[in-house]
Amino acid sequence: MYLQEPAVEKGQYTHLIKAGAVGLLLVLLYFQVMTDLADAWWNDPAASHGFLVPPLAMYLAWLERKSILAKVPRISGTGLWFVALGCVMFLVGRLGAEFFLTRISLLAVLTGLIWTFWGPERLKKLSFPLLLLATMVPLPAIVWNALAAPLQLFASDVATTIAQTLGVAVYRDGNIIHLANISLGVAEACSGLHSLSALMITALLLGFLQCTSVALRVVLFALSIPMAIALNVFRIAGTAVLADYWQDIAFGFYHSFSGWLIFVLGFAGLWLITRLLKGFERKA
Repeated sequence: MYLQEPAVEKGQYTHLIKAGAVGLLLVLLYFQVMTDLADAWWNDPAASHGFLVPPLAMYLAWLERKSILAKVPRISGTGLWFVALGCVMFLVGRLGAEFFLTRISLLAVLTGLIWTFWGPERLKKLSFPLLLLATMVPLPAIVWNALAAPLQLFASDVATTIAQTLGVAVYRDGNIIHLANISLGVAEACSGLHSLSALMITALLLGFLQCTSVALRVVLFALSIPMAIALNVFRIAGTAVLADYWQDIAFGFYHSFSGWLIFVLGFAGLWLITRLLKGFERKA
């Protein structure tokens, strides 16, 4: 018994050294990438939620630590394919100056390393924290612009219809809403993508924490999309109606407060849907 203790300690130190070496290589490889990503979080309001995602993902992984460690680790060479894929994505992103590929490649490498050294069972337990980490990477500019323009036009059109229904003299020209005394431009920031990304992440978290069925989690996530779009439309319609009567309030207090109001209402709506889905789940 006495002679086995140093061997156990030696094995533990060996694992720590290997893990430290892999971690150091990841830091050296992705230091510039993460620095640029943090800069995007700081300067882009649409990506500012990225600061909260890594600690939140680590906290969720910590909550699942007992069930993760209960799985027997199995070394699997299949994970090396994911590591290789991540390296190729990183190289292509570097050569093509495509930030999205270099940033998302980190998740592919992490997935491959977990699969290689811990096996698929532990990887499955960590699938949601890894999925959550993917939300910290901003969408490519080409995808963002492709989504923003249709959402701007849709929000402008429906908001104009709502304002006309409420008796406001208004007409739309593209993404410009013309009132009697003023014109409103539905800019890219008002397309609803900001609130959409926030509510989609909220739906992911609520589904993971409150629903045990994967199907109900998917339903909750899917419902967050039309909810975010609808709330943004009502926000723009409210601005148009208020601007017809009280321009100072419309472009002052309401414009500043309505962004937070959308998120609060969206969170409340998602929470209510979650409770309804849980009730349906218990009955089923």
